[in-house]
Formats: sequence, C-alpha cells, structure tokens
Amino acid sequence: MIKEVLTVTALLWGATLSTANADQRPEHYQALPAESIEQAVSNLTNYNQELDALISQSELSDEDMVKIHELTYTLENALQRLQAELEGTAEVLEEVHLGSETMDNNRVLDNARRYLQSMNEILQ
Repeated sequence: MIKEVLTVTALLWGATLSTANADQRPEHYQALPAESIEQAVSNLTNYNQELDALISQSELSDEDMVKIHELTYTLENALQRLQAELEGTAEVLEEVHLGSETMDNNRVLDNARRYLQSMNEILQ
C-alpha cells in the first residue's frame, strides 16, 4: 500500500519514483529563467496572477497544489534575479549617499545616474 501511495504521489508531482530507493526525493520542475530584469518582472507578473487565481478559489485541489508547487520555482528564480540586482543597486545608492556627505559632485553624479538607470529597469 505504501509503495502505491508513493508511486501515485511521484506521478502527481511530475516525477518518476525509483523502485530501488523509495525514499528518494522526486525530481523538481524546470523553472523559467530570469536572465534579465525584464524577464524576471514578466515572470513575476504572470505567475503571481496564476498564484492569485489559484488561491482565490474556495478550496484547493491536489492538482492546484501541484500547480502552485510548480509555479513557485519560476517565482523563486525571478525573485533571486531581482534580489541580486537590488543588492548591486543598493551599493550604488550608498555611493551616492557617501558622495553627498563629502560634497563629491562627480561621485554623486556618476553613481546617481547608475542608480537611476538600474531602478528604471526594475520599475518599468
């Protein structure tokens, strides 16, 4: 009975269950890449809408849970891409801040332009 339940679960999650090792974790879904900020934002927009639609139902089916599990991989990729971009942008903004403290016009202007360019990409 346990073997049948594990097999059904593995199939439900889109993976194959190894009969040699029933404790093996199922393979995970392939996420959409987030190679650019635009792609990350697009994936977040689309997959957030899907997630919202799924959780707006009165009840979640097993298939809904599988779909939610699957789409979280793409959402995680997108968030990681944005997080990496924001970390770099925060460093540039800190240069603007430090430049303004020391009245360093060139430091402020150069870094403020870089900061604004990065933020414009993110916020578009």
